[in-house]
Amino acid sequence: MFLMRIGQAGREKPIVRVDENTYVDVSDVVVDFNEEFFGQNRLPELARLVADRTAAGAVVAFAGERIGSPIARPHQILCIGLNYSDHAAETGQAVPAEPILFTKSPNTLVGPNDDVRIPRGSTKPDWEVELGIVIGQRTSYLESVEDASNAIAGYVLVNDVSERAFQMERGGQWAKGKSAETFNPCGPWLATSDEIQNVNNLDMWLDINGVRRQTGSTSTMIFDPYFIVHHLSQFMVLEPGDLINTGTPPGVGMGFTPPVWLQPHDVMELGISQLGQQRQQVIGAS
Repeated sequence: MFLMRIGQAGREKPIVRVDENTYVDVSDVVVDFNEEFFGQNRLPELARLVADRTAAGAVVAFAGERIGSPIARPHQILCIGLNYSDHAAETGQAVPAEPILFTKSPNTLVGPNDDVRIPRGSTKPDWEVELGIVIGQRTSYLESVEDASNAIAGYVLVNDVSERAFQMERGGQWAKGKSAETFNPCGPWLATSDEIQNVNNLDMWLDINGVRRQTGSTSTMIFDPYFIVHHLSQFMVLEPGDLINTGTPPGVGMGFTPPVWLQPHDVMELGISQLGQQRQQVIGAS
């Protein structure tokens, strides 16, 4: 299934995408795609409902509605740094021996086509196309990497927008450069795990103002999604609906000589195969 949420910000309703033109409205049986929904293991029930309604012709045509994040605000957003060998090379940093973990404020989550706002005092705003993992059940101390697949509800496209000066020049932890308002566009849909045949071979790309900046593949991940979920479960409890951003391929702004930073009126367009596309306009600080 392809889970989506559409409608005004803060008033989105849950739907399931059928194809490019139609969807099944499930808001009468699902309050939201949130921690409660995933924690109650309702995906199998929802799949049956959607199949029945689709067969009965109970589908609705998209009519230009705003697309929200496919998941409600999660308990936490966890992020993995330097997780692509080619991205580590472009930044001149060593390939990590185990995942670099940092957090991102959950209130950064916005829809895939919402504006991205440059924060006050920003001098080095940057972009990062990433694969996101959504956790499907309360998880801790997984016995093996193989067990991680049962803990994953699905995958999403995310843009891990960053402010490099805040991240690297202001001391403390990376969270300061990752947690500004609008810094985590997500969606357009969550593809449940059964829809993705090989999550370790998905093409990725990102354009700025129509110029290709990032081209990559999840095949160059240092730590794949199953390893990441198993690893994190050894240090913390992962809650249903939690989002994990898994790192970015090369081509981020700080990797260019000289660096290229986002400016007001820039347009970011990005995508991952099977996970759709995003488009954001960059706006200045308020």
